[in-house]
Amino acid sequence: MSLGFALVGLSACTGQSSGHEDAESSSSATPGSGLAAFDPCTFFTPDELTSFGVSTQSEAFSPVSFRPGCAWDGDIMDITLNKDVKETVAGQDPQEFDRFTPKEIAGRSAAVAIVAGGEGTGGCNVFVDSGGGMVIYGLSGRMRDSVADPCAEVEKVAGRTASRLPE
Repeated sequence: MSLGFALVGLSACTGQSSGHEDAESSSSATPGSGLAAFDPCTFFTPDELTSFGVSTQSEAFSPVSFRPGCAWDGDIMDITLNKDVKETVAGQDPQEFDRFTPKEIAGRSAAVAIVAGGEGTGGCNVFVDSGGGMVIYGLSGRMRDSVADPCAEVEKVAGRTASRLPE
């Protein structure tokens, strides 16, 4: 599996083990409380996964303990989806990335990012604010040139599905 390089730099981001969040907290919700019950492994529909060119079978993929998620393998690329209940897009340090472009996706704060040292490796990530934290979409080409524009491809995936993320 070639997933390691797309998210390798994410371990440098700040964060701690998520612990248990109370999803029924008071009106001043704790950070990430909307993501507490969110399962990245069951988020995509089988039809979406097939249209992305990846398997409908997920595999656990958590490059760091505080960002649990899953991966789906494809012939030319792999897709990952992870959640982070502690961090948001605004909390990311653009200096830690080769590319960090703030955007809005599905009416949410987002960013397209390539981890430090990852430019030209065939991988890209999209961070999307969700439920008081963020969700990280990742794409890794099987080879450097497997996907002509990995950032555009992963942004399409996020654009098609981010509206369903927890508020």
